Amino acid sequence: MNGEAEKVRTLDELESEVIALFVRAADMLNLPRSVGELYGILFVSAVPLCLDDCRIRLNISKGSTSQGLKILRSFGAIRTVYVPGDRKDYYVAETSLRKIASGFASEQIQPHVASGDDRIGRIREMLDAYESDTKDDLTEKVELLENWQRRAGKALPLILKLIGK
Repeated sequence: MNGEAEKVRTLDELESEVIALFVRAADMLNLPRSVGELYGILFVSAVPLCLDDCRIRLNISKGSTSQGLKILRSFGAIRTVYVPGDRKDYYVAETSLRKIASGFASEQIQPHVASGDDRIGRIREMLDAYESDTKDDLTEKVELLENWQRRAGKALPLILKLIGK
């Protein structure tokens, strides 16, 4: 089958199953369904696909396709490739789990860990000025939060190393 026919045909059963696998993964990561569908179609495709190819094959809106591709690009799950004679952007799936996990962590997890540091700092400041008979109990809970935050900051790099090996 040539590249053009590959792009426009309907999904077969195997492709649908691969896509369903990535839809479930996207759901577990609290990402939109379209992100899983798009990664799945790009992963299983033998040729690079453009936005319109993805949209047509998956029967999803242009907005969902565009947003999903943007999300996937942001954490390095897909990359743009050059197709001679065409001005459109074409995409292929990144297949290195380490690169994908690292990109996802950088874009989705590390910002939350960093904002958690800031928020816990504000909570600590508020607690210092807090006057209540439950202050001791709250102090213990804030210390627990600080401990969790430290552990998350230390565990994330280790988890990424394990995934990449």
